[in-house]
Amino acid sequence: MKKVSLLVTVYNAEENLAVTLQSIEEQDYQNIEVVIVDGGSTDGTLDLVRQFEGRIKDCAGLSLRWVSEKDGGLYDAMNKAYRLSTGDIIAVCNDRLCQPEAVSSLVTAIEAGGQGCVGAHSDLVYVEGERIIRQWRMGEGKLSQGWMPGHPTLFLKREIYEKYGLYDTSYRCAADYEFMVRFLKDGDNRLAYVPRVLVAMFYGGTSNAGIGNYLISFREGYQALKRNGVRFPLWITLQRSVRVLFQFGKGA
Repeated sequence: MKKVSLLVTVYNAEENLAVTLQSIEEQDYQNIEVVIVDGGSTDGTLDLVRQFEGRIKDCAGLSLRWVSEKDGGLYDAMNKAYRLSTGDIIAVCNDRLCQPEAVSSLVTAIEAGGQGCVGAHSDLVYVEGERIIRQWRMGEGKLSQGWMPGHPTLFLKREIYEKYGLYDTSYRCAADYEFMVRFLKDGDNRLAYVPRVLVAMFYGGTSNAGIGNYLISFREGYQALKRNGVRFPLWITLQRSVRVLFQFGKGA
């Protein structure tokens, strides 16, 4: 059974971290490495991490690596978490896994994807408490049509990080998008798609926290396409924005 490393980055987010860790503990997959990078929290975050460490100490299916120290922000923390990880399959997990079979479903999809399949993704919802703000039915599409998999659902083979590098910390809001553009732009790498909601993302993430961050994300998304040599970057960015706006109508 392949080892899956779930990368958790946190800073003074005790309440959300508790939800994330509980959802990881509920997974039916039996070879999960949790890697927590904390930015030096001053709330109860570290107490939660230590409690989690104690609970899973004798659990054969779960292991933990963690560090708490100042970092250079979200994407620097994600890079640090990757470097600490040892898994065959990597996923950033800062939200809630909706189903106990979330990890196993995405791993199975990768293994069934055949040659050229480097990862898998699924549908997701953005939530505020128990209320769904947006619902993403990701589907399958093309970069040139403004499509992109939901990064919070993305499980990737380790070889992708080794070949294409880590997150570019010069981006404030869109380093995850730029990373996905980097390995998807040429069409050589294929992702399996699981048409189910497997992740509930905590609303108010880096690219969703207000109009200012959205505008930064728009500009950085354009830059990511242009820097990677993708044709018609403005047109693609506009299409991507329309997709985002359309999803606001799918909340409940």
